[in-house]
Amino acid sequence: MKRNLSLLVSLFLFISVFASNEKAKYVFYFIGDGMGLNQVVMTEMFLAQKEGKIGAENLCFTSFPYTGLARTYSTDNSITDSAAGGTALATGVKTKNGTISMDREHKKPLKTIAERAKEKGNAVGILTSVSVDHATPASFYAHTPSRGMYYEIGTFLPKSDFDFFAGSGFISPDKKDDKSKQNLFTLFKDNNYKVIRGIKKYDKKSVEADKVILIQKEGKPIDSFPFAIDRDDDDLTLAQVTEKGIDFLSKKNKGFFMMVEGGKIDWSSHSNDAGTTIYEVLDMDKAVALAYEFYKQKPDSTLIVVTADHETGGLGLGVQGYTLMFDNFNSQKLSQSGLSKAIFKLFKEEKNISWDKFKNFIEEKTGLWGGFKPDENQEKAIRDSFENAIKKREQEKTKTEYSEDSALASLIIKTINRVSKVGWTSDTHTASYVPVYAIGVGADQFSGIMENVDIPNKVAEIAGY
Repeated sequence: MKRNLSLLVSLFLFISVFASNEKAKYVFYFIGDGMGLNQVVMTEMFLAQKEGKIGAENLCFTSFPYTGLARTYSTDNSITDSAAGGTALATGVKTKNGTISMDREHKKPLKTIAERAKEKGNAVGILTSVSVDHATPASFYAHTPSRGMYYEIGTFLPKSDFDFFAGSGFISPDKKDDKSKQNLFTLFKDNNYKVIRGIKKYDKKSVEADKVILIQKEGKPIDSFPFAIDRDDDDLTLAQVTEKGIDFLSKKNKGFFMMVEGGKIDWSSHSNDAGTTIYEVLDMDKAVALAYEFYKQKPDSTLIVVTADHETGGLGLGVQGYTLMFDNFNSQKLSQSGLSKAIFKLFKEEKNISWDKFKNFIEEKTGLWGGFKPDENQEKAIRDSFENAIKKREQEKTKTEYSEDSALASLIIKTINRVSKVGWTSDTHTASYVPVYAIGVGADQFSGIMENVDIPNKVAEIAGY
């Protein structure tokens, strides 16, 4: 009996040591920019109410077995921006707001986990739904004292030698105040990167490519993919580029590190547009689901971590009474920016549109005055804004972080929020905790409350970087 017990103990110790030495060969690192806990909860409750149920329906990533919470403050402020937040998640070191993967004194670069993965011999992919030189993706390959140095950020891309990049485009491919500087696309080509515009061209041109930059087609926005709720059939999607990234990096047969950013959760939250935010969270979850399918094929060598750089908007679920009406957002067909463009176009085409016709137009685009209605005061406010625009022949505008929209469109979205019992405390970032979700090798290390810098440090340890 004692001998058998001794054998069992030895076997247990052997298994424990073996398990502790397992490394994640494949790492997926998802960052929902601006995705606080309530953005996730609202999306789960929307799915439940859409089915006529009270409660929550799991997203792919909220079904992961390990969850935690992360603090997001930077070194100079309790509220981080995306540059300092991205740097913390990329390097495991906190820095000043506005800084891209440099120390707070802007004296030295901070090595990122993507760079460590490349040094180890892994393939690396950096994917986003916004521009490739935006703060979060930039934090994984660039080192600049300011997030606004778009051209300089772009010059770090070929230096990284990473294998796969994807996003909407590049904000400043030329150095506007120095014509002697090389165009970024020429620089990419000279460093053996194949720039491919759109999925159809990707399928044809990526076969022989060693390194790829996948961006939107000519004529499409370069600052971001359109919101999921607004997109056209030929727009790139986060799920598409994730699928292509997995395929491209897998063929390298080296193991890989892939960072995927759902960048426009932040943009819609800056606009306090709850319906659009829901669809952006769902859109990122589709990309996570592709990683999860990969994980199911290689569960003993894959790690998936999903988190956020900060919360945006101070989203509150419940503003009056004990009720939430998220199913209202099922009728919303346009983002605030999309609705703004539609209203500008309508007013241009019909100079003297009637109030009743305008109401019908808004009902068609958003559901307001259809399945749900504003109260008397809310309707009066919208009508006053409408009549003021008709009288002046010009619409007032409201500006948020990433858009300048019709004040009328903004008021309508605000009203839909209010009728649906959603509140916002801010149009900027907040200091709220952000969620962390994990599955796979070492996923148990992502439970409990942690600093944002703990996340990449744990990933690096688990992956052997």
